[in-house]
Amino acid sequence: MSLHTSDLVLVPGQQLPPLETISGFQVRPGFFRFFGATVIPGGVNFTIQSHGATSCELLLFHKGEEEPFAVLPFPEHYKIGFVYSMIVFGFDIEEYEYAYRLDGPYDEKQGLRFDPAKILLDPYARSVTGQSHWGCVNHASHGYRARVTHNNFDWGDSRHAQIPMEDLIIYELHVRGFTQDSSSGVKCPGTFRGLEEKIPYLKELGINAVELMPIFEFDEMRNARLIDENQLIDYWGYNPVSFFSPNSSYASKKEENNEGTELKHLIRTLHANGIDVILDVVFNHTAEGNELGPCFSFKGFDNNIYYMLTPDGYYYNFSGCGNTLNCNHPVVRELILDCLRYWVTDYRVDGFRFDLASILGRNEDGSPMSQPPLLQSLAFDPILGNVKLIAEAWDAGGLYQVGSFPSWRRWAEWNGRYRDDMRRFLKGDDGLHETALKRILGSPDLYNPQYRGGNASVNFLTCHDGFTLCDLYSYNQKHNEANGWNNTDGCDDNHSWNCGEEGETSNPEILRLRLKMMQNACALLMCSRGTPMFLSGDEFADTRFGNNNPYCQDNEISWLDWSLLSKNQALFAFFQYMIAFRKQHPGIREKGEPGTNGGPRGDLLVEVNVSRHPIFQRQDMHIFSTVPISFAQAALGGDVKIQTVDGAVIYNVKPGTKTDTKVRLKGKGVPSLRNSAVRGDHYVTLVIQTPEKLSAEAKEALRRFDELSGNSLHQNDSNPEKSEKKTKRKGFMDKVKEAFEGEE
Repeated sequence: MSLHTSDLVLVPGQQLPPLETISGFQVRPGFFRFFGATVIPGGVNFTIQSHGATSCELLLFHKGEEEPFAVLPFPEHYKIGFVYSMIVFGFDIEEYEYAYRLDGPYDEKQGLRFDPAKILLDPYARSVTGQSHWGCVNHASHGYRARVTHNNFDWGDSRHAQIPMEDLIIYELHVRGFTQDSSSGVKCPGTFRGLEEKIPYLKELGINAVELMPIFEFDEMRNARLIDENQLIDYWGYNPVSFFSPNSSYASKKEENNEGTELKHLIRTLHANGIDVILDVVFNHTAEGNELGPCFSFKGFDNNIYYMLTPDGYYYNFSGCGNTLNCNHPVVRELILDCLRYWVTDYRVDGFRFDLASILGRNEDGSPMSQPPLLQSLAFDPILGNVKLIAEAWDAGGLYQVGSFPSWRRWAEWNGRYRDDMRRFLKGDDGLHETALKRILGSPDLYNPQYRGGNASVNFLTCHDGFTLCDLYSYNQKHNEANGWNNTDGCDDNHSWNCGEEGETSNPEILRLRLKMMQNACALLMCSRGTPMFLSGDEFADTRFGNNNPYCQDNEISWLDWSLLSKNQALFAFFQYMIAFRKQHPGIREKGEPGTNGGPRGDLLVEVNVSRHPIFQRQDMHIFSTVPISFAQAALGGDVKIQTVDGAVIYNVKPGTKTDTKVRLKGKGVPSLRNSAVRGDHYVTLVIQTPEKLSAEAKEALRRFDELSGNSLHQNDSNPEKSEKKTKRKGFMDKVKEAFEGEE
């Protein structure tokens, strides 16, 4: 595990003496495990790695200058293995920027693209220069440079008890788009500070987690286009330039050498208000593109390591963005682990949603792996132990793993099946009642609790991809013409319904129907087992005018129109009500793993009529039962509670009780017998702790026992089928005993 600026306790408190001078700077070999640029007493430690490079140079720039004022080649003895490390004394972090140049073989068919003329950004850079002004074009020959940052944010005694996954209500938002429109009314629109100004609104709504679309540094102007006099840019930010750097243009003011301060303040304030922070992270590709794309970082360090390449040196494109990060190569795997640990320790992030996460499970040749090393490492990493890991379990290469994503009982998934099935169910498609029931119950057909735990499904009907909730019931087809691709981009299977008229309408009947449909969607989402997530603005019917792929629209198409909040107060109030309703009813979000009947793990709940059911015996004016003891033995030491329907425990069968022990039921909820008959119908509930693993025969026996118990309720003695059912039950109970007593 490599070390970072947060590990300064490992750096000597006194300045080390320089050993030599290179290009006018006093230097010495550095700390080889401190990747990136780390401030130490008297200077800065610079460390990078490259397996294929033959030489490396550190370039120092005055702020904003095109050419380096100093070039410091790494001597051979400043290299251990494939790691170059140098301490530069007298480095003024407030005046200098830095980058690298590497030399080595160039052979495209072998995937080697070393070029000593390329200025390369440090893969571990904590800040990227020239990106602090949104919409400014970086000079093509400039490349990207890094800035050394202070790590001195004071978290004080701030504490945040992370919210359990089943209790989360996730609100997905774009930092810029959330407040950029003037209708937001904030002082610092389109920034981290602007989002912080809206925290009172988030609390009023009732959500308790925000999922921020990409906030890693990206260059929104890299692929800028002009379509019909509208400038289209990389607005969403799914083309990362640097994994360790926050997007500096999201800060309301320049933070030179303190980049990330405003974001940290936002996170601390969100935590103080009981709101988790989840980052949408992109580790499936970078902004370097394919063989025709730029070379500004990873290509120049070790192209054949950082990217998946075909045998003839071309880039696999499972991301749909030109290249695919080689996530399960040990070097890349360690980079991703280091990055996530950094965001957790230095920014106190609560969770991550992984874009196109199926790529993270592909081998170096692109083939899917059954147990990908990266996903397993993330699942068991000690620093990430309490962090939410959420996978978008598919990629652009056709690998669809919803319900089968490798998880180690740690990973949750965006449940794309929930979205598609429930959209169809809500608009009235035939034959979906059973499927809808499964989705509402947490999709047990997809997420076997034995292997996935009880919190694997993140349920959603809308997200940044696709229609908003308002558009879902306003448009039958997408309307992406403004994106410049002749309406060919974006998905076509939206399962939407315009309720009778395409787009905007003044028809009051259609408007009432659309409101009802949005309320239906909200109610089902909030009453479904699993973690609910919805798109910001859905609560007041924000629209993108039918554009289901506005990744390039930095304008009113994407920006939230806050004036709709007052216009659509009824919908907002309904969202508030349903969010509060979910919080007030723990049965909806029931913690734990579903058991054999859908209850908590290990709890089989069977309601029986003590006056009618054959498992109960009458003797000496009291009611007895011996069968529950067998259940206790079968549960490998588990308890069996017998309780009344109002929850009062009548008897608790202790582990180890002999199977022939009689349980005497007398007292609260079960009267004594008079004249050898119980007057009236009385019910008790058996709460049976089952083992984690039941044989198929035992599971079937329990299911039938539950079924027959229900069928016997209120059975009348005059029922002509009584004797036949008694015979069936007797034979069934023998099977139950055999199944449990024979199970190991």
